[in-house]
Amino acid sequence: MQHKLIYILLTLASVITYGQVNLTLDADKAEYGGKDIVNLTIVLELNGSDLVQQTGFQLPDLSKFNIIGSGSVTNTVIDPATNTLITQKVSRIALEPKKKGKIKIGSVLVTVNNRIYKTEPFDVNIRDIVDRRSLAANTSNDVYLNMEIDDREVYQDQPTVAVLRVYSRNMDNLRKVKNIHLPQQDNINVHPINFEKSEIDPSGYGNMPSQVLAMFMVFPNEAGYVEVPGVSASVSSYSNKTKIVSNKVKINVRKLPEGAPECFKNAVGNFNVSVYNASKEKPEAKKPLNVVLKVSGEGNLPDMELPKIAASPDYEVFAPKITSKVTPGTAGMKGEVLANYVIIPKKSGIISIKTEQFAFFDPENKEYVDLGQKTLDLNAFSHDQILEARSTVEKVNEYTNNLLETVNTPVLKTTSFKVKEKSKFHWDILLTNIAILVSLFIAYLLFKNWQKKRTLVRETIPSKPLGSVAETEKEIRELLKTDINDYFGYLENLKDNGEYEKFFTTLEELDQEVRSQYFQASAAEFKTFLEKHKGASVAEEYNKLQQRVQMEKYNPVKSADALEELLKTIVNLYSQISK
Repeated sequence: MQHKLIYILLTLASVITYGQVNLTLDADKAEYGGKDIVNLTIVLELNGSDLVQQTGFQLPDLSKFNIIGSGSVTNTVIDPATNTLITQKVSRIALEPKKKGKIKIGSVLVTVNNRIYKTEPFDVNIRDIVDRRSLAANTSNDVYLNMEIDDREVYQDQPTVAVLRVYSRNMDNLRKVKNIHLPQQDNINVHPINFEKSEIDPSGYGNMPSQVLAMFMVFPNEAGYVEVPGVSASVSSYSNKTKIVSNKVKINVRKLPEGAPECFKNAVGNFNVSVYNASKEKPEAKKPLNVVLKVSGEGNLPDMELPKIAASPDYEVFAPKITSKVTPGTAGMKGEVLANYVIIPKKSGIISIKTEQFAFFDPENKEYVDLGQKTLDLNAFSHDQILEARSTVEKVNEYTNNLLETVNTPVLKTTSFKVKEKSKFHWDILLTNIAILVSLFIAYLLFKNWQKKRTLVRETIPSKPLGSVAETEKEIRELLKTDINDYFGYLENLKDNGEYEKFFTTLEELDQEVRSQYFQASAAEFKTFLEKHKGASVAEEYNKLQQRVQMEKYNPVKSADALEELLKTIVNLYSQISK
């Protein structure tokens, strides 16, 4: 009798212990339509602080469904009546059925305190199923488009790859599918991978031949369930053209984790940021220079919001020109995006050009990465420091270039002989410059000798009065003066033809020509001359024109309207100066 009592007590203890763990698996309903989503709910309840869940939920075979979403939550409370710790874990799974009929859902397993618990299997009934392929025509030569997305659970702004496949019982119809239009929608960004047709697979769905038409990346830009619209195409024949549309696909877009840095915007992937000076000349105060901000890596590179160059009282920054070089990668679009800025230092000395802070989310490691600010330190020289730093050879080169530019015309382009600045010394350039100077000197001597001989055989003519110095200077200026209207017409042609680099080169030649008429070597000296002889207003207009020309010259985006206004200002000012 005593042994029977002990056995009964042990049995009751085991029953009580077993009742402390409750595991259930339920569906929201037993019968579904073809467009319905099957929602499964898994509930694990642990009554007692000594119970430990050792494994996660082991799901049954769900190969007859597409898993389009999942989530879980854990709640812990203390029962005030029994002072017992109750832990409840609830998981939800959203399924899309692949076929109709009665589908069996197996058991969910979990291990608690070295003991395995499982749920009871049950059946769900799918009344009908919407075929994932779209029907083009109800004939024996049906043509279907099917969009397939395997990874249907991604983060916001993380890509998923879609494959467009065509099916037809008649292989000849596969060659007639053309004009593929990828889906467009506000909550997704689509980038093509390729439109190369694959080899025909003779044993596709339902033993129908199939062929891959295109692959593309889908970047969802909002969280939640996002429906990717169907891809459209046309089936062309000799008699008619039929439009076909693929199926739509729902994807579960997970919201990005909390704790994002304040500088995070929408960059998802893995990126690097750098900033560098793209100008070949030394930085000079109040002169424009090109600064490039480069973002490289892989992710939503074409659609992300780029960091900008921060404003500063030390420099003036203009809107950038954006260029991108991206190709499809394994985890998004990879390559680099360049933002080309025009920056004008406002003072000489050390200038720090800083970018905005930049952060991105790494979906592989599921963490935010803050790259902070990038800084480019430049030493901006004054104009006098630039002149003092030139070597003797560079000064000789500049003198030769000025001489060639002075005698240049729009017909004879002697600027092709201009000496370009080099980083190292070249003897051949120096010898070429000396040979040009000697040749010009010999030509001058020959001309003077010929002029002298001609004077000897000429009849004696009474000499005219020499006149004043001002009259003599005016006569010399008239002799040197050329018709600047030729330059105006040439500049107009260059503007209309879009030859902007040649436009600014010819404008420099015009400025040199006008300055040479008044025997002024530099723009600063010419400004002083204009202020003295033409008035302060003309000198100020000339100074503003020079600054405007520099800004338009180094502006990465040339505007035809802006150059039209600039040319009008040039014609008015130089016509007034050259009177």
